[in-house]
Amino acid sequence: MRIVFIGAVEFSRRALERLFELRANVVGVCTLASSGVNADHCDLRSTCSAHGVDWLHAPNINSDECLQWIAARRPDVIFCFGWSRLLRRPLLQLAPLGVVGFHPAELPANRGRHPLIWALVLGLPHTAATFFFMDEGADSGDILSQRRFAIEPADDAGTLYEKMTQCALEQMSEFVPQLAAGRFSRMPQDASGANSWRKRGRADGQVDWRMSSRSIHNLVRALAKPYVGAHFLHKGNEVKLWKTELVMDTPVNAEPGKVLAVTSRGPVLACGERGLLLLRTEPECVLAAGEYL
Repeated sequence: MRIVFIGAVEFSRRALERLFELRANVVGVCTLASSGVNADHCDLRSTCSAHGVDWLHAPNINSDECLQWIAARRPDVIFCFGWSRLLRRPLLQLAPLGVVGFHPAELPANRGRHPLIWALVLGLPHTAATFFFMDEGADSGDILSQRRFAIEPADDAGTLYEKMTQCALEQMSEFVPQLAAGRFSRMPQDASGANSWRKRGRADGQVDWRMSSRSIHNLVRALAKPYVGAHFLHKGNEVKLWKTELVMDTPVNAEPGKVLAVTSRGPVLACGERGLLLLRTEPECVLAAGEYL
């Protein structure tokens, strides 16, 4: 089975390495030299060079140049894992088996943008790794493989990203041989259970102390590395907030944004509901008890 691979994030690199471990026949890779969209961007050029595989930087994956380059490699299937641009019909129809995409959510639920971030922001108890046959919609094609995994209270974006990656790599070890042998199934999505998450904007990462402490805590978890970090303003300057801890025993009459105490571990802030201990900021934010943010 001849495979052309499309991807440009760290997960793409890990998935491509798994294909090499499986001795899959990767005949070409399309990637990006840079990205203004993905914080976890990864140019796959060096990985391809290490394995002797042809690669192409493809800023417009739907261009005639890219289509001709991919077609010349006569792929049986195209894998598109970690790509933020929609694929159009000519590319989707280029390989006999089609294009297999990946989305870290329990499709048909939670289609769209930033699925790991929104899952943490919303405090969901679980999500899933889903491989599917791409169509002209967004995350709407038939499902090839899906596996649910838990989101633990201690998870942040970094640990959830790794959990998602490990789950997906295990799935690849199962379905890649099935695809090669022609022994795979396609499960149509039930569109009645679908929703779509929107693109996250910069304002979504700014802490509003009128939010509940749990909502702020979940926001901080969601935007932890490899993402951009939640932020707040202190004396007109932006401060990144990387780690927090819930504080349940706080005065009910403290105004949101008030520094309730300064402990050896960090300051405790009053929120719209309960309090929050700021464990790690960048730069270090020196606050005094009674001060307001």
